[in-house]
Amino acid sequence: MAKHVAGQSDSQGAELVVITGLSGSGKATVLKAFEDLGYYAVDNMPIELIPKFADLAKGSAHVRRAALVIDIREGELLAQFPALFQRLRRQTPATLVFLEADDATLARRFSETRRPHPLGTQASVQKSLRMERKLLAPIRSEADHIIDTSKFNVHELREVIGEKFSGSRNESSIRIDITSFGYRHGVPADSDLVFDVRFLPNPNYIPRFKNLTGRNPGVVRYIRSFPQTIEFIDRISDLLIYLIPHYVREGKSYLTIAFGCTGGHHRSVMIASAIRKRLAQAGFKVKETHRDIGK
Repeated sequence: MAKHVAGQSDSQGAELVVITGLSGSGKATVLKAFEDLGYYAVDNMPIELIPKFADLAKGSAHVRRAALVIDIREGELLAQFPALFQRLRRQTPATLVFLEADDATLARRFSETRRPHPLGTQASVQKSLRMERKLLAPIRSEADHIIDTSKFNVHELREVIGEKFSGSRNESSIRIDITSFGYRHGVPADSDLVFDVRFLPNPNYIPRFKNLTGRNPGVVRYIRSFPQTIEFIDRISDLLIYLIPHYVREGKSYLTIAFGCTGGHHRSVMIASAIRKRLAQAGFKVKETHRDIGK
């Protein structure tokens, strides 16, 4: 739950959103999304100037909402931010958004952009990320919103910010990622809900299906031929359609639902596709992925 709701402060001022988080987690994208929502956007504002900026914005007729980025580039001064932000939110409506992603995603993003980590080139990206997580931990603990951007591309991340901060919240605004996986490759780390479908008959033991996937019409017909398959799809679909509005009311913007079988080729793929169709028919925004289908 958020520790602070914009507008609930002792003295009214411009609404202020501070964006921070790990390098490579999408702070520039999020800042642009806030700018598109009508926020006055400032990147890498020196920490000691934030209170002065808030005071100036309070008396300005032109700056009613502002979004600022602060991050590891502040160096040693970053340690002062948690106390500064606690004082700031007592004086003006302020929200802290912390962005993060898993190490594999961040390392890939640094590789794709060929940019060094801000902590320098002397250590590996992995070591720099571990150090950065440690340095930012006190700030993360103050955050009103913690957003894991691992699963989002640029466009999806902008949509998440728009849905969360545009003021419109409804059941269809939550982003749902339905994914299949194989238990032999591990459970997806970012899963919110995990369902094991290894109780269903395994097409892998049928020679003509062994080298196919759960996308193949013949495999789909085989798995659907068992009554427990249809009952599972019906029961889980009903459960999720019941649960999702409750997640929305608690402020959740995205939900990852994972279905696992042994190898991630047949049963989990077929079930994930079937559940995705049911949720889409119910009016939810659903993305379908199959993590291990090609392994």
